[in-house]
Parts: sequence; structure tokens; C-alpha cells
Amino acid sequence: MSAEQVPAKKRGRFYELFHFILRFARLAGPFWLGPDKWRAISMTASLFLLTVAQVVLAIWTNYWNGNLFDALGERSIPKFLTQIGIFAIIFLLTMAVTATHLQVKRRLQVNWRRWLTRRVVDRWMAQKHHYQLIFTPGEHDNPDGRIADDINNATEQAIALSHTLVYSVLVLGTFIDILLNVAGGATVNVSGSSYHVPGYMVFLAFGYAGVGTGLGLILGRPLVRATNGLQTAEANFRYGLARVREKAEEIALVGGERVERRRFVGLFVGIRDFWLRQTFALTGILFFTSGYGALLPVFPILVAAPQYIAGTMTLGVLMQTAQAFQKLTSALSWPVDNLSDMAKWRASADRVMSLADDLQKLEEARAAPDENRITVGRADTPTLAIRKLQIVNPDGQLVIDGFDIEVKEGEHVLIDGDAGAAVNLFKVVAGLWPWGRGEVMLPKDRTILFMPQRPYIPNDSLRAVLAYPNEPDVYDDNDFHAALDNAGLGYLRDRLDEVSAWERVLTFRGQQRIGFARLFLHKPNWIFMEEATDAFDAIAEEKLMDAVICELPKITVIGISFNTDHDHFYTRKLNLKRAPDGQFLFGGPPVKHAASLLLVEDEKIL
Repeated sequence: MSAEQVPAKKRGRFYELFHFILRFARLAGPFWLGPDKWRAISMTASLFLLTVAQVVLAIWTNYWNGNLFDALGERSIPKFLTQIGIFAIIFLLTMAVTATHLQVKRRLQVNWRRWLTRRVVDRWMAQKHHYQLIFTPGEHDNPDGRIADDINNATEQAIALSHTLVYSVLVLGTFIDILLNVAGGATVNVSGSSYHVPGYMVFLAFGYAGVGTGLGLILGRPLVRATNGLQTAEANFRYGLARVREKAEEIALVGGERVERRRFVGLFVGIRDFWLRQTFALTGILFFTSGYGALLPVFPILVAAPQYIAGTMTLGVLMQTAQAFQKLTSALSWPVDNLSDMAKWRASADRVMSLADDLQKLEEARAAPDENRITVGRADTPTLAIRKLQIVNPDGQLVIDGFDIEVKEGEHVLIDGDAGAAVNLFKVVAGLWPWGRGEVMLPKDRTILFMPQRPYIPNDSLRAVLAYPNEPDVYDDNDFHAALDNAGLGYLRDRLDEVSAWERVLTFRGQQRIGFARLFLHKPNWIFMEEATDAFDAIAEEKLMDAVICELPKITVIGISFNTDHDHFYTRKLNLKRAPDGQFLFGGPPVKHAASLLLVEDEKIL
């Protein structure tokens, strides 16, 4: 029976935890199966061997502890000096093993994080998923925070917890044997009868740790929920701050600082509430664990003291027994000691897996046959063909119904009418918007450049900004200079290698000129413009469009604009009308086609 087939009523907490770990292993485990698997396996094996070395040193220290106190009990200077020499060796080996272990562990952590980050980022940036995810339901808010912070926490905590768990298991196996051999058994008198209890200290260690683990797990349940909520609230707060930084000019122009301050206060209230919940949960755990830890070194001495007083146990054996008891109990208390770290790991892993699951759904939706998905491909001719196109919102509500058009190479087509419908058509042709029906066949063997209203401008050198998304070394200085001159940015010729936040340096009009500079630099065969000249006055726009026609006389232009002065740049005009409200392709009332409804007016411009 698969995990999905198990009835929900039969699923306990441990089953859910196992299933959660299995899901995370499916996402992050292929790190050890990929192209760099031998390096990953060798580092993991080295980490395991170093962990074994740590356990061996702990065992050696335990026996040394017994011999030291025996030497003190015997008041033997030679034996005492011998133990000092042995301790020096243990001390040096412990430092070497610990330092090497840290090096290997951190290298493994960063390599795993790099691999998982690349895997999630590749999915996020593939097939326009980073854009489509905005309109997809699910738990994937703040994907940047999930990739930057949660992947780091999930991989780092997973390796740290795995190391301490393996260490605890090895200690458990070895120190049970030590405690059985060193402490021996005890004789208990009950109602005049004597009973010999072999390995009584082992049973006491299991009982002590069992009570502590049980109470710790009960007290730790609220911590997981509080930690998950706190990380989500922190991510929302960071996102809000980052958004204000990005939109600083717009906020300042309208005087929106008061509103943003109030928004920050509201976001921080969420942080405070979850912080207090986490504090309350941590207080309960700390209250318990502090007492639990304070009693641990004393308890075994109190229990074994009668044997020492009776003369059946030396001082060295008593101290060795106490230390072995502490080691064994600490190993058994691993769940309690790591509750906070496990809560942080689970919260981060859950956020990463939620993002990965929703990206997987987008991939599966793209691969699976679906009549409610627009097909975008390449035509057999250098012609753009759109057939039987129905564009809908993600909820299924119609935006455009029954759109057919063919644009031949060299045409200049203007699209106006309903702004929302026109912009959605632009996104469909660009492959951003898959919701709907019909097909879009892009021109064969032709390069296409999409020019949005506000071009993306990375924080990089001006040379890299202009070449984006190509590499700057594809072009020489003359290419860059010509592109800047044609776009009206000749004054920036001497700043090609200057790295700056150009999105803030340039005005909106300057940013749109960057889009045209890219056009002159890349020299595509087709361009799709979405209100790409709306920041210009009529004279500046005419000069810019004349430069496009002069420099790229064979280019095919499809432009979305609602400026009535643009007609003379184009040879053809499409006037889009939005489908009536309340019409759904799926997820609502069925479509009622109206034969008399004209959704597209296509006319030639003389």
C-alpha cells in the first residue's frame, strides 16, 4: 500500500514524519546520484569515518577517566603522570578530528546547498514558471526567500542532525556494552528475598531518557508550529521591505511613507505574535531540559554510590560509570536535545518542498495533454499564425474568444482596443500565459525580441545591461556605440563599463530607450512591443520609430499601444474587444458563443 493509499485515520505522527523525510529525500537525495556523485559519496563517507573517530575518542576518554580517578584514589604519582601523557594524546587527536570534521561537514553542506539551489532555480526559471507561479494556487509565497534562506537551513540542518543522530546511535551501541561491563549488576532486597539485577544502570539510563524524551516531545509540539509560522512571517516582512526599496521613487512621489510604515507595523505584528508563541514553547522546553540536564551528572553517582561505599567499586569505576551513564542517556535523549533544530529543519524543508511541488505541478501540466492550455510552437513558414485562440484568466474566465490572425513577414501591425485583452495576447505570444485554448505558431527560423513597457535592467555594467540576455563579449564597442546613438543615449557611450543601479539612474523614458538600444544591438527579425514608447512625446517617439525603420528596414513589428498618433507607423490595425463578463471556459458557467459578437476588428491602414 502506497503512502497515498493509507487511510488518514491510520496515519500517526511517526508515519507522517517518515513520509515527510521520504518526500525531502526524493527532492534532495539525487545529490548523491548525480554527475558529481563520487565527490558527494566520498565526503559523506569521510564524514562518517570522522564521526566514528569521535566515538572512539569518547570511548578512550571514558576509560582514561576511570584510570585517572583510580590513580588518584591510589595516590600514585607515576600512574597519574602516565594518565597526563595519555590525555595529551587524546587532546591533540580530538582537536585534529574535530577540526577536520568541521571542514568536511561544511564543504558537504555548501555543495549540497549549491546542488539543490541549482535544481530548484532551474525549475523556477524554466518555461516561464517564475512568472506563471504568481497565478498558480499553492504554498509558494516569497520563492526568493525559500531558495536563499530555506534551502540553506534545510541542507545545513539535515547534515548537522544526521551527524548527531549517527553519533548518538554509535555511542548508544558502544556505551551500553561499557556500562554493562563496568557497572555490573546490583542486588535488590524485596520482602526478605534478594534479587540480582544485571545491567541495572542500563535500564535506569533507558528509563531516565525515556521519561525525558516523552515529556520533551509533548512540550515541543507547539514549537514546530510556532517556528514554521515565524519563518513565514519573517519572509513576508523581508519581502515587504525589499518591495519598498524597489519602488522607493513611486512611493516617495505619492507620499506613501505613512501607509508603508503602517504596513510594516502590521507585518511585524505577525512576527511578534509567532515570536511570543515560540518563546513560550522554548520556555517550557528550557524549564524542563535545564532540570533534566542538571540532574544527569548527579543521578548515576547517587545510584552507584552504595557500591562504592560498600567497597565493591573503585573510585575510578564509579566515575567511569557516571560518565558512561551520561553518554548513554545523552544518546537516548537525542530527540529532546534537537527539538528546536528539528523544528527549524522541518519548517524550512516544508517551505522548499511546497515550492518544488508547485513547480512540479506546472511541469506536469505543461507535459500532460490539456485542452485548456494554449499551444505555442514554430510554424513551417516565416509567418505568425494564431488559430482559434481563447484566452482566459487562471480561474477560467474568458478574456478573448475566437481570435484568428495571420501576420506575414515585413508587416507592421498595431494592436489597440481593450488594454487587458491586448496585454494578455502579448503574454500568450511570449509564452508567458498558457491558460486558454488554441495555438500560436511563431515564424520559422526567425529571431524574436519582446519589448515590455518597462524593460528589465539588472544591476550590472551598462555593457551587460544592453547585451542582456546575451553575453557582452558577443558585441564590440562599435556595436554598443551605434545602439546607444540610435536609441538617443549617446551621452552614455563613455560609461559602458560602469556598474550601477541603472534602473534608478535612468528615468522611465531612459529605461524605455534602453529597450530600444537592445533592439538596435540584437537586430531581431521580429519585435513585439507592449506600450514600449508610452513614455515619449510625439516628436521623440517619431524619431525613435523612424530610426527603427531606417536601421532595420525588413523588421516585422507588432505593437500594442493606445496612442492614436501611432497609426502612421503601421500598415495594419487590430482593435481587440474583451469577451463579455461572466463567460468561463472552465471553472464556471459554460461559454455562450454569440455569432454576432465581433471581438477583433482587423483593418488595413493606408
